[in-house]
Amino acid sequence: MTPEQTSLVERIRALIAGGPVVREVSMFGGRAVMVNEKMIVSAGKTGDLLVRVDAARHDELLKRPDAAQAEMGTGRNMGPGWINVSAESVRDDEQLEFWIETAMDFNRAVRSLPD
Repeated sequence: MTPEQTSLVERIRALIAGGPVVREVSMFGGRAVMVNEKMIVSAGKTGDLLVRVDAARHDELLKRPDAAQAEMGTGRNMGPGWINVSAESVRDDEQLEFWIETAMDFNRAVRSLPD
């Protein structure tokens, strides 16, 4: 991992410590954090953050500072529910905490759905 990824992953770990089952995997070119086998975020090589959110909140969340539609390669939109947040924005602890909590809210909602 890059130093930026390492730092971001350590901060994410601290925010979700003591919570549900967590594991980390390489995914989407970054270090993905999985909670109960579902990705909540992925720390990018430059310290940016890919966030999995409720698609119903997608447009609202894109209005936040430094949030953008996530792409899987140039011009390949990942669709509603996938947001990329700049490294600059998540250097702020309050912003990082907001995005982690937003991702965890979606994770909890998905877990409560019947199979």
